[in-house]
Amino acid sequence: MAKMEVKTSLLDNMIGVGDMVLLEPLNEETFINNLKKRFDHNEIYTYIGSVVISVNPYRSLPIYSPEKVEDYRNRNFYELSPHIFALSDEAYRSLRDQDKDQCILITGESGAGKTEASKLVMSYVAAVCGKGAEVNQVKEQLLQSNPVLEAFGNAKTVRNDNSSRFGKYMDIEFDFKGDPLGGVISNYLLEKSRVVKQPRGERNFHVFYQLLSGASEELLNKLKLERDFSRYNYLSLDSAKVNRVDDAANFRTVRNAMQIVGFMDHEAESVLEVVAAVLKLGNIEFKPESRVNGLDESKIKDKNELKEICELTGIDQSVLERAFSFRTVEAKQEKVSTTLNVAQAYYARDALAKNLYSRLFSWLVNRINESIKAQTKVRKKVMGVLDIYGFEIFEDNSFEQFIINYCNEKLQQIFIELTLKEEQEEYIREDIEWTHIDYFNNAIICDLIENNTNGILAMLDEECLRPGTVTDETFLEKLNQVCATHQHFESRMSKCSRFLNDTSLPHSCFRIQHYAGKVLYQVEGFVDKNNDLLYRDLSQAMWKAGHTLIKSLFPEGNPAKINLKRPPTAGSQFKASVATLMKNLQTKNPNYIRCIKPNDKKAAHIFNEALVCHQIRYLGLLENVRVRRAGYAFRQAYEPCLERYKMLCKQTWPHWKGPARAGVEVLFNELEIPVEEYSFGRSKIFIRNPRTLFKLEDLRKQRLEDLATLIQKIYRGWKCRTHFLLMRKSQIVMAAWYRRYAQQKRYQQTKSSALVIQSYIRGWKARKILRELKHQKRCEEAATTIAAYWHGTQVRREYRKFFRANAGKKIYEFTIQRIVQKYFLEMKNKMPSLSPIDKTWPLRPYLFLDSTHKELKRIFHLWRCKKYRDQFTDQQKLIYEEKLEASELFKDKKALYPSSVGQPFQGAYLEISKNPKYKKLKDAIEEKIIIAEVVNKINRANGKSTSRIFLLTNNNLLLADQKSGQIKSEVPLVDVTKVSMSSQNDGFFAIHLKEGSEAASKGDFLFSSDHLIEMATKLYRTTLSQTKQKLNIEISDEFLVQFRQDKVCVKFIQGSQKNGSVPTCKRKNNRLLEVAVP
Repeated sequence: MAKMEVKTSLLDNMIGVGDMVLLEPLNEETFINNLKKRFDHNEIYTYIGSVVISVNPYRSLPIYSPEKVEDYRNRNFYELSPHIFALSDEAYRSLRDQDKDQCILITGESGAGKTEASKLVMSYVAAVCGKGAEVNQVKEQLLQSNPVLEAFGNAKTVRNDNSSRFGKYMDIEFDFKGDPLGGVISNYLLEKSRVVKQPRGERNFHVFYQLLSGASEELLNKLKLERDFSRYNYLSLDSAKVNRVDDAANFRTVRNAMQIVGFMDHEAESVLEVVAAVLKLGNIEFKPESRVNGLDESKIKDKNELKEICELTGIDQSVLERAFSFRTVEAKQEKVSTTLNVAQAYYARDALAKNLYSRLFSWLVNRINESIKAQTKVRKKVMGVLDIYGFEIFEDNSFEQFIINYCNEKLQQIFIELTLKEEQEEYIREDIEWTHIDYFNNAIICDLIENNTNGILAMLDEECLRPGTVTDETFLEKLNQVCATHQHFESRMSKCSRFLNDTSLPHSCFRIQHYAGKVLYQVEGFVDKNNDLLYRDLSQAMWKAGHTLIKSLFPEGNPAKINLKRPPTAGSQFKASVATLMKNLQTKNPNYIRCIKPNDKKAAHIFNEALVCHQIRYLGLLENVRVRRAGYAFRQAYEPCLERYKMLCKQTWPHWKGPARAGVEVLFNELEIPVEEYSFGRSKIFIRNPRTLFKLEDLRKQRLEDLATLIQKIYRGWKCRTHFLLMRKSQIVMAAWYRRYAQQKRYQQTKSSALVIQSYIRGWKARKILRELKHQKRCEEAATTIAAYWHGTQVRREYRKFFRANAGKKIYEFTIQRIVQKYFLEMKNKMPSLSPIDKTWPLRPYLFLDSTHKELKRIFHLWRCKKYRDQFTDQQKLIYEEKLEASELFKDKKALYPSSVGQPFQGAYLEISKNPKYKKLKDAIEEKIIIAEVVNKINRANGKSTSRIFLLTNNNLLLADQKSGQIKSEVPLVDVTKVSMSSQNDGFFAIHLKEGSEAASKGDFLFSSDHLIEMATKLYRTTLSQTKQKLNIEISDEFLVQFRQDKVCVKFIQGSQKNGSVPTCKRKNNRLLEVAVP
């Protein structure tokens, strides 16, 4: 770094005091006022030495961007304003560069922002450590473990919408380069009682609401759940919905996080099935029922819920039902089975729900640990992050608050010890004389709780394990006997007379004076919560489940591994966990984040001084400041100290040539600071009193103002001189340019004048020559004109007689030519459209052009018809040729013809090649089929009709049976002589055959068809094509047909048709067949 580089510092532009160690005077009021002042200016972080105080802003602030991460990366802790990133960077660099294992302890009450602080620490470490596909995967898994644990371990409380209801300690493991390898998570004391009961205004764990809100209908049906929260007794309804919380979106986030962490699909489904089973357990209700022996027992009211639970978990319904109604007690070789009354049954149900959920949560933690654990066996560096419940003082404090506060006592004890240890090590390292520091040692309170003989937890375990009647009252009596004389224990029933008349101390309570203040504990529930008893019958029922996950959660239910010993109590388990945690923390370098909640409304910009004061007391922050400043309040390395204050001494300003320590000594001697106010260490200067530091800052501020004035003076002089020199230089340049401009302008004027004079002279000469040329031209033109007129006169005299004889004819021809020309030009603009059916034509302008007008109309129509025909394809031409043929044959002759004009001729109405029924018929015909249609064949004898398939090929006419497809008749086209039909609107026609031919043995054919026009046309064209002879088409209302040897007259009469469009035929006699048409 260059000597003159300006470094930022904690002391620059400071709002309030950035480090509470420098607060002067130090008391509770000034401490709170300093926090409030910084909070009002969005400065939510403040230091106590190396401890970070974090005040929850309850809103998003722009101080966590990637740019901020880069600002704090590899910077000195006190170099920038207080921030959680500074502590994270200090811890990470100590771990990476100095090979020191680190731990970050985050404490504070619910809603103070502990969980968010742990996320920020992890996100910062993830941002500054190495990159790469494998490293990024590890970082992503570590970060994505948070949403899963929050869903199953966090809940909405009156103080916090996302309150952690368990303690979490995560060890993040790094390699020698500082890249993350994996991690291990430990959880402490999940608040499982919340599963079955929540205080008013609070919710159950997030996952229940996320599942019901975000799961698909298919998944809900599979889990036998409904989306309505009110259907489940374990879910509180008054706070089911939380503002600004989208449970459905969070459910999708959790499912995605589980997938990233490494949960298989069947594992995730198993977890959701257990959650559904816990929900449905709350809906099981019991009713009392008396037995013959007078004992009360309980029965399940509605077994439908029990049935669905058994289907989800794979448990036999009768086994689980018996486990809710009976309890089996084993002692040595004896088994005693007793019935459960309604209250005991409800206790058993709730105990099962709590144990099932608690064990599921522990399984989730272990499963996440399997995924995120380091895969390599190399030596690892470890950074621990502890996010644990803060000290709790409620109106009603029970067993949970007791052990939570016990944990905080242990954390406070290790905090004081490690802080003093750190101070002492720095003093020794810097060769500063260590002075004894008086502080409150809370070891006496920890001993009161955890002593193996007379401790409260030991007596609670002893009371739970002893035979006979055990109640909360007997436990309180025991406490009163053993702890009565302890100075931090208070009870109204103890032997100590000073509490006998203390009305603030109820008879069923005891009070402990913790380091953070006095807490009143209600003894009710201590014994039951410490026992945490689950009946063996329920454990065995769970072990018998067909559900693999549930079975693994209850290994004690295995009959082959029955252990008659009582399981360890909740208190003893927690005590052992805390002891392990303390042992782990003592092996690491500690870093502290103290979280404070500014108000109970979870609102931004509100700072409740009374609430903050309460938290400051139980977090022991003032005690922390006093310990920190008991020796020297401020210390700083010589280089930055000299760089900051060197302007206060003429000898050190602007540059000091010697060692930094010598420069600081010269500086302090020059300022005449009392020797007792500071000490020189090996690499740092130690300042005892904050007033000395503030005096230095005031002097520096004044000196900076003087230096700023001096710099301004020098700058203004330099600026004025520079401006003068620039003006002088500019004036010289401007004068030179002006002289040049004036000379150029004078030259241009002279040149312009010369050009004007030259142009005028040239113009005069040119005009003179032009006048001479024009005069010469006029003379020549005059001579030519005179000669022309003379020659004209001579010619007119000679030819006048001839001109008069032919003038009329010439004028007429010219007039006619001009009229015709005008006619054609007008016709060009009035031509009609190119559509052949357009009948319009311009009016004739002159009578003598009548024949020309008509001929032109005819030619134009023929031309546009040709243009229209040229657009046709071969297929279209064939269709139009057939239509044209039909027009010539039937137009104005057959009444049926107009209706056929708009119908396209399809020919093959039966798809014989595609219909398997006609396969035999298709195989029998080798020629191309022109017509394939179903017609009605008229019986020659009685006039009745029969359906037949009419087939026309290139050479033959065939009739086949409609049902079987068998060919009935085959007539060569050369044997067809004529087709007869009426002029009416009917489809009746007759096909006449050549006499003597084989096909005419039975006579002519009579048919009726809906496509008469098409059939007759195609028959006509096909016959003409094959025989080169036109087929006779007879259209008459009476015609003769040949039936065997007789000729019969077919006569068409007006009448009704009985069979729809089929004409009605009736044989009158041997010589007459009447056809009734409409």
